[in-house]
Amino acid sequence: MENKIKFILNGEEVEVLCSPVKRLLDVLRDDFNLSGAKEGCGKGECGACSVLIDGKLINSCLYPAQMAEGKEVLTIEGLKKSRIFEILSESFIDAGAVQCGFCTPGMIMASYALLRKNPNPTEEDIREGLSGNLCRCTGYNMIIEAVKMAAKRGEGLW
Repeated sequence: MENKIKFILNGEEVEVLCSPVKRLLDVLRDDFNLSGAKEGCGKGECGACSVLIDGKLINSCLYPAQMAEGKEVLTIEGLKKSRIFEILSESFIDAGAVQCGFCTPGMIMASYALLRKNPNPTEEDIREGLSGNLCRCTGYNMIIEAVKMAAKRGEGLW
């Protein structure tokens, strides 16, 4: 039996019918054609499906869509509309932290969540903030440098 849920998606109120077992990742991709959050591991271990719910970073592959009722969901597509996205993406490019791009949306969402909480993170803070996100191509040193660069470039915006 499908239920109707309403939530704020990237700043707009939306409504969708979905079964109680449908994951938020599937609703975002199938019902709203938002492909930034990706299915990597399907177990909440890689971070490719990262989105923010009410400002908190979550793995959408583990999150039942019905739990989004009344909440605010921010995906990479929503973040892309902001100056903050420009700062983060330019920093990732300038630091050489993007190769295949599969993990990049999740890394950017994790970086944004971290910098909102801690706009001046230490390297240890960055490592901890990105700890649920895996990258198989770039290596983490360049990603850490990208977050440091973004923190400096976005000073006062976070």
